[in-house]
Amino acid sequence: MKIQSLLGFVSSLLLGSAALAQNGDYQAPRTEWGQPDLQGVWNFSSDVPMQRPQRFGNRQFLNEEELEERRAQVAASRAAADEAAAQLVLDPEAPEATSNPGGYNDFWIEVAGLGDVVRTSHIIHPENGRIPDAVEGAPRQFGGLGPDIPGERPVRYVVGGIAKDGPEDRGLSERCIVGFNSGPPFVPSLYNNNMQIIQNRDTAVIMTEMIHDARIVPLVERPALHDDIRLWSGDSRGWWDGDTLVVETRNFTGLRQTFASTGTDYDMVLTERFTRTAYDVVEYEFTIDAPSTFTDRITAVVPMIKVAGQIYEYACHEGNYGMMNTLRGARVDEQRLAQGDALPERD
Repeated sequence: MKIQSLLGFVSSLLLGSAALAQNGDYQAPRTEWGQPDLQGVWNFSSDVPMQRPQRFGNRQFLNEEELEERRAQVAASRAAADEAAAQLVLDPEAPEATSNPGGYNDFWIEVAGLGDVVRTSHIIHPENGRIPDAVEGAPRQFGGLGPDIPGERPVRYVVGGIAKDGPEDRGLSERCIVGFNSGPPFVPSLYNNNMQIIQNRDTAVIMTEMIHDARIVPLVERPALHDDIRLWSGDSRGWWDGDTLVVETRNFTGLRQTFASTGTDYDMVLTERFTRTAYDVVEYEFTIDAPSTFTDRITAVVPMIKVAGQIYEYACHEGNYGMMNTLRGARVDEQRLAQGDALPERD
């Protein structure tokens, strides 16, 4: 309950902050090389849906009445959470819980809206804010935190798996290869929605908190990579379009989904645009062109809010026995079944 209260409080503070990004007179500070200064740590948490609810049609923004309704919902939720927290009594003699209480680490979940919370969806193209139809034959895989979903290798999604015969049967984040929100592109998720931009005259570095991946983006002309050279995060090249840093990324491996559980990213061309629209706001826009996956391109806008802090190293495999124990537990289950023993019930 305390978490709900905290997040409601944050949301209520930020509901009015979207106007910061609407100031067309804002001039971004400059680096010593005269470029717009995008450096710092930025958070892309959001409670705006990526795909627009159909009731909004082609409308990109909430109206004032809907905003007031939303503010009232946030206030009511915060008040209810505070009241429940005030009445909470810890009984050391209470019986043990008989159901799954949920994750122990829910405190870290980031669901509060930051910055531009007046959009009806992050997707702005197609005009209806919806993910376009998939191309016939484009592969689809679904993962999740529940039971394994049978399928075939390669596992292109990040959470869950198809089996436990080997690490290749698990999702990419379980294998510490790709974080579930590390991108590219950046998509708001449960937590660790932080990234850092570092600049010099000829290079920009885009570093993610999740999995601690760093894309080194040259801002000068360089020969394109050969088509046979493929990278998990692609090959990024950048340039300045006025005050906007444009980053185009190609040469993905094809071992990740393109977007929304669909496709492979082999032929995806990703174009990202970073524009500082206020002291504490970078407007992040990305466009996905993937002709083998979707019948149309996808463009989305996600606000990033400046963080007064730093990114600490994300250690995934180091000291992490999760993968080894997952596979070991599966072998124990197989032995029990071979001996005719019943397996214990699991949530």
